[in-house]
Amino acid sequence: METQSTPAHPPLKQVLAVIAGNGLEYYDFVTYAFFASQIGRAFFPSDTPGTSLLASLATFGVGFLSRPLGALVIGRLGDRVGRKPAMLLSFFLIGVGVIGLPLIPPYSAIGIVAPVLAIILRLVQGFALGGEVGPSTAFLMEAAPPLRRGLYVSFQATSADFAVFVAGLVGVGLASVLDTAALDAWGWRVALLLGACIVPFGLLMRRRMDETLQPSVPEVDGPPPTGYGRIVVLGLVLLSTATTTNYLLEYMTTYANVNLGMPAKIAFGATAVIGLSGVVCDSLGGWLSDRFGRKPVMIIPWLCLAVLVFPTFWMLDQLRTGAALYLACGLLASISTLSSATVIVAITESLPQRVRSGGIALIYALAISVFGGSAQFLVAWLIRATGNPLAPAWYMFCGVIIGLLALFQLPETAPIKVRARSSEPAYS
Repeated sequence: METQSTPAHPPLKQVLAVIAGNGLEYYDFVTYAFFASQIGRAFFPSDTPGTSLLASLATFGVGFLSRPLGALVIGRLGDRVGRKPAMLLSFFLIGVGVIGLPLIPPYSAIGIVAPVLAIILRLVQGFALGGEVGPSTAFLMEAAPPLRRGLYVSFQATSADFAVFVAGLVGVGLASVLDTAALDAWGWRVALLLGACIVPFGLLMRRRMDETLQPSVPEVDGPPPTGYGRIVVLGLVLLSTATTTNYLLEYMTTYANVNLGMPAKIAFGATAVIGLSGVVCDSLGGWLSDRFGRKPVMIIPWLCLAVLVFPTFWMLDQLRTGAALYLACGLLASISTLSSATVIVAITESLPQRVRSGGIALIYALAISVFGGSAQFLVAWLIRATGNPLAPAWYMFCGVIIGLLALFQLPETAPIKVRARSSEPAYS
């Protein structure tokens, strides 16, 4: 929240270079999530039903453990050296993880080395992703015109959901042309390697980016360093709610296939529906937050989500059809993604330039490590332990209620609202 002299309109190629990393992250993570059954059988074979899936989801969650370390190292690098070098490092390491995992031979070929390598690569990737969010979000915030910060930062979430949409299409295509044996043997590897195609182009684009960090710019507002504790706590709660909801939605493919018994080609379509809903609603939410403020765009959708989550899951459990699955996913994803991107905007706007990259990186990494990384595993365990197909609804509902309680304590940061309350501009 300081005076800046950055360009009002950064070149499109620079915005694309920033959001490419976020898109690749989500393509890989979502592809892993809905091929969790196949990956589990490749690396964690077991005769006990459900054990391979749980082991695969646990490995999925391992990648979240190293995120806080990545946030500390790469996020702080973005504050000290610059947004550009930090984003180059994180994207390179993301590429290592994306390319490496599908090239690991199965357990039947190399034994225990296979799951060990899978865990190591997830840790490397988690480290990179923990550091990616901070400098990339700071770049978009600083490069955007003040009255369009919500829209620009929302492009990150839009790129993520576009990647989810593409991943869903890839899953549907592979499930339609391959049988179960082929999907287990190599189909999931093809899906992951397709995402690796963007790595060299992303690195090249990021090398040509401008730098938005301006250490000489004076800080003109915002609380003193000791005054960020409240923002950090509220940010952790809000991002925990947002990431838990997002990762539960991304689990819907596995949920539909494993728990509801739907064919794989129908279940994979749920991911495409979720991604398409996000592509539309993420940027719409960012635009609305620029016009009407951050808080209304976060509060109203989460209230709707709390009301609709149980009827939606009940309908899905009763009907168990492709139409019901796509309706449920489209409804919940549209409501959720209207507010998700705005949460990050509001938190980032509350942090000054000198701590922005590291601050948002650490808050995001802690929230997603504790809650996002464990959500799918815990829901799968709850369903197995209780036999209740509404377990995901209970989990999502509790998270949303906690998020709403924190949201009412968060100050409004949208420039259009701040200016309306003050005779002096809050941004320049």
